[in-house]
Amino acid sequence: MEKRLFIGTGRRKSSIAQVKMVPGKGKIIVNGVEASEYFPYETNIMNLKQPLVVTNTEETFDITVTVTGGGFSGQCEATRLGIARALLMYDKVNEGKEDSFRITLKRAGLITRDARSKERKKPGLKAARRAPQFSKR
Repeated sequence: MEKRLFIGTGRRKSSIAQVKMVPGKGKIIVNGVEASEYFPYETNIMNLKQPLVVTNTEETFDITVTVTGGGFSGQCEATRLGIARALLMYDKVNEGKEDSFRITLKRAGLITRDARSKERKKPGLKAARRAPQFSKR
């Protein structure tokens, strides 16, 4: 029996996540470690599983994630986008139909990439917009 592989890439801030999804029992492994051990907060795990919860596929796939760059929050959201994109690959046959994953994930706002990132520091300033304290004398 051939195992089908679904791949999705997610990005957020400076994090990049490569997600590989195969039919299985619902295990999520991030960088070789169980997701609940890798991410320090329960909210990160809930955020990570959001595409699976919305599409009712929590215990349908085994997911392996390789994530680099950024912190836990950025890595978690990059992984979430990668999972959503892998689910879209899985559900290609139902694309135009009413019960497709694309419509469900779009309504939940899980397909859109969050492009916000840290603003660069400008010359003469202490940070992106923070100017040195003004001194009259």
